[in-house]
Amino acid sequence: MRKMTGVLVLLSFVLMMTLVMSTASAQDFTTIKLSPPETDNGKPLMQVFKERKSDREFADTKLTLQDLSNLLWAADGITRQDGKRTAPSARNVQEYDIYVIMEQGVYVYEPKNHELVPVVEGDYRKSAGVQAYVAAAPVDLMYVADLSKITWMPDKTAKLSIAYIDVGFIAENVALFCASEGFVSVPRLNMDTDKLAQIMRLNTDQKVILSTSVGYPKQK
Repeated sequence: MRKMTGVLVLLSFVLMMTLVMSTASAQDFTTIKLSPPETDNGKPLMQVFKERKSDREFADTKLTLQDLSNLLWAADGITRQDGKRTAPSARNVQEYDIYVIMEQGVYVYEPKNHELVPVVEGDYRKSAGVQAYVAAAPVDLMYVADLSKITWMPDKTAKLSIAYIDVGFIAENVALFCASEGFVSVPRLNMDTDKLAQIMRLNTDQKVILSTSVGYPKQK
């Protein structure tokens, strides 16, 4: 009888600890309110142009929240009272979103509140691209266009052309920011967009256009 009681107590303890850990995990995966971007950092523009390059070796270190804040604001943050951003878009329709894939999960960047809104928990970095180095990057930025917002073009091919141009501005913002701050980055097209659409819970009008892997440089 004592043995049975001991087993029941042990099982109750394990169940309680499992519930506590599950609750803590669920609480951790919440909206990340980013701190204001630091806009006084960085190198002179002409030097940044000179140093911009693609690199595929990343340090095994997470980006700090401040660096993540600066990166996302540089990519497509709001710069003016009218809501316009660091990257231009056709007719200022802003048809794109930046999805952020990190070890803890997938988020979508919300420029208005400068925050990361959770989409799905879990490490999906291996699914962010087909190259082996993609999973090693602490951050994979996925540029997603909502073609339904491009209402003045009936042709899907024309809509995609606009989306590629607009997203290109964002990707270049990211590349220049990384060069300015001494980060490593590489823009990528080679990925399973259908699989990513499922992971990121996209609707039929949302298309993954391009991505960039970002991190700190690997020490050699």
